[in-house]
Amino acid sequence: MFRIIFGGMMLASILRFMLKGWVTDLYVLPKVYFPYYGFEWVKPLGEAGMYALFGLMALSALGIMLGLFYRWSSVLFFLSFTYVELIDKTNYLNHYYFVSVVAFLMILVPAHRHFSLDVLRKPASWVSHVPRWAVLIFQLQLGLVYFYAGVAKLNPDWLLEAMPLRYWLPAHTHLPVIGQLLDKVWVAYLFCWFGAFYDLTIPLFLSWRKSRLLAYATVVVFHVLTAVLFQIGMFPYIMMVSTLIFFSAAFHEGILNWLRSFGRVHLPYKPAIAKVSLQPVLLNLLALHFILQVLVPWRFMLYPDKLFWTEQGYRFSWRVMLMEKTGTAFLYVKDPETGGETEINNRDYLTVAQEKQVSTQPDMLLQFAHIIREDFKSKGIPEPEVRAEVYVSMNGRGSRLLIDPSANLAAEKESFRPKPWILPFAEQHLQQEAVGQK
Repeated sequence: MFRIIFGGMMLASILRFMLKGWVTDLYVLPKVYFPYYGFEWVKPLGEAGMYALFGLMALSALGIMLGLFYRWSSVLFFLSFTYVELIDKTNYLNHYYFVSVVAFLMILVPAHRHFSLDVLRKPASWVSHVPRWAVLIFQLQLGLVYFYAGVAKLNPDWLLEAMPLRYWLPAHTHLPVIGQLLDKVWVAYLFCWFGAFYDLTIPLFLSWRKSRLLAYATVVVFHVLTAVLFQIGMFPYIMMVSTLIFFSAAFHEGILNWLRSFGRVHLPYKPAIAKVSLQPVLLNLLALHFILQVLVPWRFMLYPDKLFWTEQGYRFSWRVMLMEKTGTAFLYVKDPETGGETEINNRDYLTVAQEKQVSTQPDMLLQFAHIIREDFKSKGIPEPEVRAEVYVSMNGRGSRLLIDPSANLAAEKESFRPKPWILPFAEQHLQQEAVGQK
């Protein structure tokens, strides 16, 4: 059932992506791209290549859903989907990361040996049972997503200031029934506190048989509200259908039996158990995977200052809809030989979406400075200097400088180390308060 649901959701998402023209908008038209550190070799493949890649992705998603050539389909889907997401971090979303993680786990389980076209091709491969770990790994992965989403909400802005929901909710007062409540401050606090409690506890309530139905009803209501109030794509729907993995085997078998009734399919009389043991290689691979899943969200502790300000360690940590951050970036190129300085028109290089991300995320700002450096080198300036004045507002606070405007970003190197040219958040906050008191 999870195989069918996952494959179907991915197929629908990919077709929607292609039909809306997003393949062209995001992977063909941009002049520059922002790959992840260490994955600079991942490049867009041109218009024909990108549509071919998305076509392959759609076919592999269909193969997963139908259980047809399942191993090949799951590997191809994981590789093609992940490749696309590595092209440009501008397009990063938590649910894209979630899809890549689940697609990787799908490769490791025998999800094609029951109710699949592979079984029709090879009836001897049919099994009635799989090892318990094949289900537990998906429950654990979902549990980690919810848990870390809840942990991320345990911060002063969310719990004590009801930010950013206090700003976002009033924009939806036009909605029927609940709209008139959305401009009330107490409603924003209720949403914030309930959201934290929900994320931290829902895996436990889904795991307990007696609370499962009520917990799942809460899942549906929570994610439907999220989908209505916030435009975050397919994520609410993916989470709604994925959490069905917590239901009992009898529940899923009941659905499959109902589907079988249309084709008058009869199961073999004797049960068959899949002999898929946790061999050392598989066990070590799963252990490494979940160790990383547990540790990666905590890597922000290796960096100084406020996480939401620096965003060092922000991605891949299941932080969803936690901040409202806007910025304006002015970049300047200086020829050290002549002393002449030129202001950059960002839109000469960037799309609207890229400019929005560059103006608030220091690592992308550094990449943009390096793109400008290489462009001006090609124009005959041997060692151009690039500096930036970036003003950022976060969760309703006044706009302030994000980075040191005197820093030569062209000379700074990208790495996982802390970026000393990011200005401290607290220090600026105190300075602004002092100015206000004067």
